[in-house]
Amino acid sequence: MKLTARIIQNLIFASMFLMLLMGKMHAQQNMSLPEYIDTYKSVAMEEMRKHGIPASIKLGQGILESGFGNSDLAVIGHNHFGIKCHGWQGRTFYKDDDYKNECFRAYDDPLQSFRDHSLFLTSRPRYAGLFELEITDYKGWARGLRQAGYATNPRYPELLIGVIERNQLYRFDKRALADEGGRYESSPDVAETRPDRAQPYSGDEFPDIGVAREVKENNRIRYVVARRGDTPESLADEMGVWTWEIYRYNEMDRSDELTPGQIVYLQPKRRRGSQDFHIVEEGESMYEISQKYGIRLRQLYRRNRMERGTEPKPGQQLYLRGRVSN
Repeated sequence: MKLTARIIQNLIFASMFLMLLMGKMHAQQNMSLPEYIDTYKSVAMEEMRKHGIPASIKLGQGILESGFGNSDLAVIGHNHFGIKCHGWQGRTFYKDDDYKNECFRAYDDPLQSFRDHSLFLTSRPRYAGLFELEITDYKGWARGLRQAGYATNPRYPELLIGVIERNQLYRFDKRALADEGGRYESSPDVAETRPDRAQPYSGDEFPDIGVAREVKENNRIRYVVARRGDTPESLADEMGVWTWEIYRYNEMDRSDELTPGQIVYLQPKRRRGSQDFHIVEEGESMYEISQKYGIRLRQLYRRNRMERGTEPKPGQQLYLRGRVSN
């Protein structure tokens, strides 16, 4: 009996310690409202220029839906806009909302959430009327989002407008317009400058945007094959992604160039490969193998207990899913 009581007591202390530790970690992650605005104002303006969604609306919704980046959904799932799964094939996060244990989209980083929010609005017919409004009409956008069913709270427009006006978020609309020479000042221009508006989007798909280039899949990661003359910048522009994504997802330095036939991933590579192991062929590098199987280079080195920067020998068996024994 004494032993059982001691075990229970130790479990209680361990639970208390974990709760305190988790609370401390969460507190360290807290972001202030000014920090949130300063962190995401640039991406909001960039998305406005690309897709015609007011930066004030994007920032305001991010603040409302994520508690300016501090909700569990934002911290763990990097979802800043409360977008639910709706056929999403990527990572997920479950939490109670209108109903118990609802499915929400989860991302690898917050910037993906900002981009997916744009694609979510531009690809669904029920939001089409929003793009007929003046790009600076944030009040009309706030009311239209509620009418289109984005939120169930009847006070959503009032709350969103309040956030925008208290923080003067409309100034970023004006700044984005000034940077773009005012090309969004009339509503017809908005429709004409958003080539992806009519493209269907189901979460992890990349719209073609009129490009005759096949998007393939490897290890559940979408990629394209580089052609002669492609650069990370030109390919990012063609595929509707950011240049930094091409560099980061393909573990490239800014000085690296694309070569014809090279696999170029449009999503992050994974921690494990698509099969158990690979037999190294003559002349193959660790980087080429990591690209071939869609596994992060760092993980490939770790699984095979190799020092970063070393290269494998022909005939060597490289583990892609398990890990070489000591």
